[in-house]
Amino acid sequence: MSLQCPVLSSTNYTVWAMRIRVIFNVHGVWEMIEPGTNLDAKKNNIAIALLFQAMLEEQILQIGNFQTAKEMWGVLKNRHLGADRIREARLQTLMREFENLKMKDQGVIDDFANKLSEYASRANSLGSVIEETTLVKKFLNGLPKRFIHMVASIDQVVDLKTIGYDDVVGRLKAYEERIKDEETQTEQNQLLFTKLSEKAAVKGHKCEHYGCESSNRDDFGRGQGRGRGSGRGRGGCEQVPRDKSRIRCYKCGELGHYLSECPSWEEKKEVNFTQADEDHLPLL
Repeated sequence: MSLQCPVLSSTNYTVWAMRIRVIFNVHGVWEMIEPGTNLDAKKNNIAIALLFQAMLEEQILQIGNFQTAKEMWGVLKNRHLGADRIREARLQTLMREFENLKMKDQGVIDDFANKLSEYASRANSLGSVIEETTLVKKFLNGLPKRFIHMVASIDQVVDLKTIGYDDVVGRLKAYEERIKDEETQTEQNQLLFTKLSEKAAVKGHKCEHYGCESSNRDDFGRGQGRGRGSGRGRGGCEQVPRDKSRIRCYKCGELGHYLSECPSWEEKKEVNFTQADEDHLPLL
């Protein structure tokens, strides 16, 4: 079985070391790196060969004079992680950042959980182990308020000292999906309600001015013009002057005026009113 070794760079030492360790274990030579192990010449040569495959030429020149893989590994580790004092300072900075980690209000459970796991791996590479119990408590305490009910439920029914980190993350992911579906349904209902409200408001507004876009067409169709002239109608809309040059009267067929303004219509109304008055005169 052939495994491709990752190449060491100035920024990837932590991940590089994890991958190289797995490759060393596959080839059965990781014990050559462990302290207190007796030297096996064959395994030592295999370990050195694997290290050289995972390094650039200039890096190989820096460690090529050492005789054992353990010595080479130690030099690389100190060069990238620093001596004990530097490593301790880096660890303190890392743990301070870890304590301040909080999930954003609109953040995602997966992203926050992966971030905490990343800090745990970095701390491990600096010689410190973040216990799983610490990860669980930090994860729950770092969640925003929208998860407070689920956090309280887990705290009451589960022993935080025994529950696994992946287990508690899985529970919160399931809860996240559930509230996401509920929020989506709520938004859709609100949007539908808004559209219906706007439609009802438009339908309920009836301007009684001729020529107004919101006038009631049915009333006009009956031939009973109810124009109010200028000013405000009962609907409260402002009468806006319009170009009447293309308006055709339904009474006389001429352009330039509405039915309610037609001279013929006015004459007819006067005749009707006069006739009505005569009909109601008392008989002598």
